[in-house]
Amino acid sequence: MKITALLVLKCDPETPEPVILANVSDLSQFGKFSFYRSNFEEFIVFIARTVARRTPPGQRQSVKHEEYKVHAYNINGLCAVGFMDDHYPVRSAFSLLNQVLDVYQKDYGDTWRFENSSQPWPYLKEASDKFRDPAEADKLLKIQRELDETKIILHKTIDGVLARGEKLDSLVEKSSELSLASKMFYKQAKKTNSCCTLL
Repeated sequence: MKITALLVLKCDPETPEPVILANVSDLSQFGKFSFYRSNFEEFIVFIARTVARRTPPGQRQSVKHEEYKVHAYNINGLCAVGFMDDHYPVRSAFSLLNQVLDVYQKDYGDTWRFENSSQPWPYLKEASDKFRDPAEADKLLKIQRELDETKIILHKTIDGVLARGEKLDSLVEKSSELSLASKMFYKQAKKTNSCCTLL
């Protein structure tokens, strides 16, 4: 699961194009070929602006393009857009975008409404790195993963008990045989000792 890019845009109906306020991208998949990187960066900007422009305030949407999904969340003209691979869970993606918008609004308040250019925002890189694991973005997914791990441990424990139980059954069987032998020994000893009893 991979996050290729995260962007924060201002979607003002009075301007023709959404303004990119902050962005971060991981284009390491293209290696050293700067030609491909610059083309892909242009593609990311074009798609992000297009999807952001077409996401109404208060709405979320996902658009699939080849092996990527582009997720957008618009809150009153402030829009977060994420480019993730197809395996990144949708709920985790929107949870991440929601958190990005919350932190952006805490950091900048309403000043973003007056911005007309991109500015460095270190949190976006931190979020991109931190939320590569979808469970970090989605607490329910994290809890589900922990439950699954507990279930696996529980199954292993139960399997261990069952395996041990089979051994216990064998011991119980032997124990019951020993018990019969003990009873026979006791009866035999009683008979032997009965001749020596004083009346």
